[in-house]
Amino acid sequence: MGLDFKDIVQKFRFEGDYRSANIYGNGHIHDTYALVFQVGGHVRRYILQRINQHVFRDPEGVQSNIELVTAHLRRKIIAAGGDPQRETLNLIPTLDGNSYYRSDEGDCWRSFIFIEGARTYECVENLDHVYNAAKAFGNFQNMLSDFPSEQLVETIPNFHHTGMRYQAFLAAVESDIANRARFCQSEIDFVTQRAAKTSILTDMLARADLAERVTHNDTKFNNVMIDDQTGEGTCIIDLDTVMPGLSLYDFGDAIRSTATTATEDEPDLSKVNFDLAVYRCYTRGYLDAAGEILTPREIEQLPFSAILMTFECGMRFLTDHLQGDTYYKIHRQNHNLDRCRTQFKLVSDMEKQFDVMTDIIEQYPEGI
Repeated sequence: MGLDFKDIVQKFRFEGDYRSANIYGNGHIHDTYALVFQVGGHVRRYILQRINQHVFRDPEGVQSNIELVTAHLRRKIIAAGGDPQRETLNLIPTLDGNSYYRSDEGDCWRSFIFIEGARTYECVENLDHVYNAAKAFGNFQNMLSDFPSEQLVETIPNFHHTGMRYQAFLAAVESDIANRARFCQSEIDFVTQRAAKTSILTDMLARADLAERVTHNDTKFNNVMIDDQTGEGTCIIDLDTVMPGLSLYDFGDAIRSTATTATEDEPDLSKVNFDLAVYRCYTRGYLDAAGEILTPREIEQLPFSAILMTFECGMRFLTDHLQGDTYYKIHRQNHNLDRCRTQFKLVSDMEKQFDVMTDIIEQYPEGI
């Protein structure tokens, strides 16, 4: 039975007359659609999403976080003379003033203004985009540096607690409910050989060697919109995991998804390599925007964070593969295993170039 979009859109304060809805984007988690409305003589678009409640079991908390954070960002953007309609997400309220609509079937729907004249990229096309995306994420971190983190809900508990992710991986290997472990033993060995790395950042946080901040926690390159005309980073999207965390999570995950020569699910690993030039460029953009708020210890750990977040992501893909693909959307057989292998290839490349990565950080800004 198809979705009745006409019924759903009537629950929101959209402007104009509804015309159509089409599947939009390449997200792994939510069901996302672009809505088209006729407003006088022109067309206006909105994003409509059905929140995946298997992944985000507290949609009210997710939406509360997004409301609080985007309101804070709007104030900062307006104070800086920017355009809050393009530089942060803008929720469309429901008729009763809520930030989401819960249907009779229990589905949770939300909507945002569609940001025209900008788009996301699955792969890096030029170094200007890299610098501008990094600067956008750095500005995002900077603008939230004074936000009271205690106001936010932890939307996915222990999301980047790599040690707990490792324990979940071990449990998935032990149970092997999809009977797949014997086909990916080399990947399993890759993880267990690096077990000692999984607790380094969380141990530092526990000792107060690192500062807890409000962070995005999912800083993939395709979560920043790039302006079609200027090439600058326009808006950070996908705010579901904005919550207290480490700046290192954000930097590391951004390097993981940006400093690569192939897509996240490229089956031909000969095409997957760590791009040191992109890493250098991203580091410069991020530190140009956020360097003033980071501590020396945070900056020191940036290269390691890139390895750890890439390793964690690959481990999560492998865990989901072993569990029968229950978290990430898949579009072919062994899709999550392919994703895992690209991440582990990047980890291996980064480990070989770790000294160079560290030198780049130490030479900033003169040597970048």
